[in-house]
Formats: sequence, C-alpha cells, structure tokens
Amino acid sequence: MTTGRTSAAPRPTAGALRLVEASTTRPRAVDISDYARQMTTHCPYLAPSLQQGLTTWTVYRADGNAEAVQAELFHTGAQAAEWLRPLLNRPHGLLRCENIVLVGDVPHTRHRDLLAWPHWVLKNLYGPVGVMFGKFHAGEQEVTAAGHRIPAAPVSFLPVRAAVRRRDPRFLSATPDLAAALAAADDDGRDVFEHIPTEWTEIRTWARHLLPPPKPSPPSPDTPASPQPPAS
Repeated sequence: MTTGRTSAAPRPTAGALRLVEASTTRPRAVDISDYARQMTTHCPYLAPSLQQGLTTWTVYRADGNAEAVQAELFHTGAQAAEWLRPLLNRPHGLLRCENIVLVGDVPHTRHRDLLAWPHWVLKNLYGPVGVMFGKFHAGEQEVTAAGHRIPAAPVSFLPVRAAVRRRDPRFLSATPDLAAALAAADDDGRDVFEHIPTEWTEIRTWARHLLPPPKPSPPSPDTPASPQPPAS
C-alpha cells in the first residue's frame, strides 16, 4: 500500500499543530467518554468499535495562524487515512475509527472554519478509496439527515473511518458526485496525491473546482463571499 506524498510534501507550516496526546482509546486531555456513549444510539458501528478498543483519539492544539493550522489538519488527516487504508480489509477493519481532535484557539477564526477546507479536500481525495471523513464542532448542536438531534460535541474533531457504502452516501445529498464516488468506492492501492499539487494553498485552490454549484440567492450590493465547502 502506497503512503502517497503525505510525508514528502513540503511542510513549511509544521508546528502549527502541537501534539497534546497521542492516539489512545481513553484520552485524558479531553473528556469524551460520555459523549461517545451517547453517540452509540446514532451510530450502529460505534458501540462494537468502543467495546473492541478500535475507536481512538489523537489530540492537537492549534499553535499557528489559520492557514497554517488548516494545512496541518489536512496533513494529519491524510496520515490517518493512509494508516487506516491497509487495515480496512482485515478483521474488524470496518470498526476502526481515528478521531483528530482540535483544541485551542486561533484569533478571529472559528473551529468550523479551520476544519472546513481540510475536511472538504480529504473526503474528496479518500472517498473513492473507501475512507470517510466527518466533521464536528465543539458545542454546536448537530441534526441528522432524518432531522434527529444528536449530542453537541464537547470538542471539535475530524473522525476518519471506513466508509459504509450502502449508508454514507445518504449523508452527502448536497454533493451528489461525491456520494456516487463513495457508493462505488474501491481501494485499488492508488496514490491519491498523484495528480494534485503539494502545497496547501495550491491544494485548496485545486479543491475549489470540486465544490457543487452555488444555490441561487438574491442579488446583494456587498462583495460576494469566496466559495466555501458544504456544511456536511
């Protein structure tokens, strides 16, 4: 299994995320246990994953400007996905989940905005090979596609796990091309970085062409905002 260019790509932003706690099933730096138990009622795979010690948490603290933190979140997410890929076809591979936790503040930037672009790029890169990325923001009430409220996360994090091809595409109704790629996902060992740039600013620019068409909105005298990834 190739590891792509996740370690070879230039990383002038290295250090923008400080490791607080290495991957563990029982993090001490954040209180996640009650939240994880509550979430088992919304995710049928979470309870057996927790019981078998296959849900892990790695905690990082933001220590840089917004762009540098985004770049490091992207790099860390890619490392997690490459670690996960060869494990998916092993026993209990579908129950594995690595969660990248973000703590700390970046001035004038919400965690929602720090996670948005890394999440968008990563799920487009790894969806076709069967790796699913999620996104949760600390303290924000989440609602499922069916309209059910789920517990507010105590911390912001990106879950990285095996895609469930018959189920996960339903969560991507706003991005039908991505949903279709996920439904047909097959990991043929490809280097997902083969045809994309190496620098984070260039990667983000490349990912803009994957954004779905904007919904029509009333004309505004204000300057239009830059395109942003979908919330889901």
